[in-house]
Amino acid sequence: MHNYIEGQWRSSVATETLPVINPATGEELGRTPLSPAAEVDQAARAAAAAFPAWRRVPVGDRIQYLFRLKPILEDNIEDLARTITMEAGKTLAESRGEMRRAIENVEVACGAPAMIQGYNSEDIASGIDEMMIRQPLGVTAIIGPFNFPGMIPFWFLPYSIVCGNTVIVKPSERVPLTMQKVFALLDSLHLPPGVVNLVNGGREVVDAILDHPIIRSVSFVGSSAVARHVYSRGAAAGKRVQCQGGAKNPVIVMPDADMAAASEIIADSAFGCAGQRCLASSFAVAVGDASQSFTKAIGERAASRVTGYGLDDGVQMGPVISAESRTRIESLIDKAVRDGARPVVDGRHPDIPRYHAGHFVRPTVLEGLPIESDVARTEIFGPVLSVHHVDDIDDAIQLVNSGAYGNQACLFTTSGANARKFRYEAEVGNVGINVGVAAPMAYFPFSGARESFFGDLHGQGRDAFEFFTQEKVVVERWPKEWTRKF
Repeated sequence: MHNYIEGQWRSSVATETLPVINPATGEELGRTPLSPAAEVDQAARAAAAAFPAWRRVPVGDRIQYLFRLKPILEDNIEDLARTITMEAGKTLAESRGEMRRAIENVEVACGAPAMIQGYNSEDIASGIDEMMIRQPLGVTAIIGPFNFPGMIPFWFLPYSIVCGNTVIVKPSERVPLTMQKVFALLDSLHLPPGVVNLVNGGREVVDAILDHPIIRSVSFVGSSAVARHVYSRGAAAGKRVQCQGGAKNPVIVMPDADMAAASEIIADSAFGCAGQRCLASSFAVAVGDASQSFTKAIGERAASRVTGYGLDDGVQMGPVISAESRTRIESLIDKAVRDGARPVVDGRHPDIPRYHAGHFVRPTVLEGLPIESDVARTEIFGPVLSVHHVDDIDDAIQLVNSGAYGNQACLFTTSGANARKFRYEAEVGNVGINVGVAAPMAYFPFSGARESFFGDLHGQGRDAFEFFTQEKVVVERWPKEWTRKF
């Protein structure tokens, strides 16, 4: 694995590396160098040196690089998807979908000529005009997570550079291979050296990014604990920071819901990507008479889900990212059972033929877990769904709003009145009505609330253009007597 700095691939001087493991097979795919802070400084200085000329490139010319990038990504989507599956454990279909969302962000970023426009007013006073213009920030940084190594950097990278900034990307040390390939494709665009940079590493690289005086903004996606650290340390250093954190996403099933469709969609939400996504439903609330029918239906969906290596045909769910994650998930299921939960479907310690070295947990459905249990409020980040029961929609909404997180909440119903009430009252960033994963399209912001997001402006869409530019207000007066006559 190499770093990419000032338009060149560079070997890190790191003395320590971490193995990159295929979570399905246990095979070592490579090693991530834990780059020292000095290499962050090299990247920051290269990005800063490239910034003055890059910001002066007309936006109509900057978008031409993205126009060229889109077909390159399209041509390489299969290779990138296979890489994601090998290092992150997803099914190939999930990995293809991830890269499709990445490409959509490139498409939206091509709208920069319109999206970074300012506004103006003539004669705010006699002979005085005022305008607001948007200018780039400077050097920006992206710290990516392990669960979407291809998509999430594209929530930020194309917007940053098309707005005139330069950028440093730090992928997760667990899954660096996808960004290695993405940067090889970026290299083929022949961007000016220093516009895009890649530094591999762990916490030392993160903290170096947060502390570096040249770096003006940080975009992060990960757990809430790390998001809080990144936000507080970055903000203390005077940076603009946006941090997407964790989640405990509730899904509400009303008695009038189409139970067959709801259970299928919720199963895809809870167990897709092995539950390792911030929009996975992990806390189901069956309202009134929906309790028995929903629990039975979701149990059947969980039990029948085919688990295995994501590159194999017919596989519907892959492994979790590591042996440590598997142990943590299974220990949380153990605790839930001790706290009184009944496993409707128990996914602990599965035997996956041919992949005994993999980090597998099968889909798990728990019923009767007390609301006061720590497990009911903990982000498990695995294929585990707990089912709870309440009497009416008001009780369900109260549960939604009582949690620490506020990333997503979904409602399944055929009642427009219930849907509107839920949309209006649920205190979360992303709301789904009869959908299990309320993932915003690239031209909408990926929202979040409470412990699920730290910052003001989100990734994607209009928010991204605003995050990666700063407003400048200009007040002009040109008296006639100051105007030279020719």
